[in-house]
Amino acid sequence: MKSMSLWRECVNLDNTPRSDRINITCSESIRLVNGDNQCSGRLEVKSNNSWSIVCEDDFDQQDAEVVCRELDCGDPSVLQGALYGETEAPEWSREFLCEGHESALLDCKSSSSSQKFCSSGKAVELTCSGHLRLVGTTSRCFGVLEIFYHREWRPAYDFKSTENWDHEVATAVCSRLGCCYAVFQQITDTFPQRNVWLIDSSCFKSPSHPCFYYDGNLQTVNRLEVLCSDSLESPNISVSSSSGVSKARNQGLQVFFGTSFSIICSSHHLYQGGIFQLIFNNSTTTLNNTLPAVNNSALFSFLEASHAHQGDYICVHHVHINSQNLTLQSQQLSLTVLVSVSLTEFIIRHVVVLLIMVVSTSALYVYFKTKSRRMQEPKRNRPVDDGPALRPRERRRRQEQRKCMHSV
Repeated sequence: MKSMSLWRECVNLDNTPRSDRINITCSESIRLVNGDNQCSGRLEVKSNNSWSIVCEDDFDQQDAEVVCRELDCGDPSVLQGALYGETEAPEWSREFLCEGHESALLDCKSSSSSQKFCSSGKAVELTCSGHLRLVGTTSRCFGVLEIFYHREWRPAYDFKSTENWDHEVATAVCSRLGCCYAVFQQITDTFPQRNVWLIDSSCFKSPSHPCFYYDGNLQTVNRLEVLCSDSLESPNISVSSSSGVSKARNQGLQVFFGTSFSIICSSHHLYQGGIFQLIFNNSTTTLNNTLPAVNNSALFSFLEASHAHQGDYICVHHVHINSQNLTLQSQQLSLTVLVSVSLTEFIIRHVVVLLIMVVSTSALYVYFKTKSRRMQEPKRNRPVDDGPALRPRERRRRQEQRKCMHSV
């Protein structure tokens, strides 16, 4: 007979308006521990009546899909180590090679693990989507609420009244999904008709109060759409310049001195309006400029770049959504102002010409100084000039003349 603790892990009471039922989803071979619920925590595998952790390097997304399916916890949403505390459990000695379609983790193929030691920070720690998800957008924190029950995802429908889907319920949904709090909720009919899971939505308001679902065999177009704060992406910040923008390693973006440039702040969420605040800071100055958001963006223009514009910029989007004032901040942009290439070449050219003139002048000075000193030396120190040597023909001619004179 199972112990009471294991019984609690396996039992899900389903007290529906139609009947009182007990549904049991139980796995004796795997569990997620230290998480917020039965669908999140550190993965442990049971073998020979003892529990072992699994190293992250021996586990992948397909393995996670099998674990979440085996625990009836929907799809995997977060696979990351060092989330749920340390453990002294031994390491699982094999690497799982799941293909993703298996119904249980131990049904997967496996091989001997290459890990000799698995630290607590490298143990598999998994969060499954559980019984709730938001669908219809690219963000897991924004969309239409669906419930996973009897291995099937369906939209949720409050069998009492759709008016019960208030802001408190929406915030509870966001909290259970790890998406902070609700910014906006509404009843929408943009999705096609589908079978729904009926629910009393007030159960979301109390973590200790379980939610019970049943198949109402009802098709409806009314859906609950929830926007959680984590779905609001941080604004983007960028720069453009009339002469182009360059990027240097470890120096951020660069514009040229004297050129016009602009800082662009923009957001991509669905809610229009608000204002953008541009915060500038360098070693000597801190400035704040604001502009209204037009099509979710604002353009801060500067006529001539100077060294006073060199520093760090941040965009802050202030927007009012569903009676809430939200402040979303961009990453920091570092800007450097450079002397233009043409001016640099001009300076180099003139420096080179000046150096050539200095060298040439020095050489001429040394030459004429040396020549003047030679001209001022005494004549006695000059070598005797014997005149030019006689040419060979002239010398023969004179020798012949001397012979004729002797013969006479």
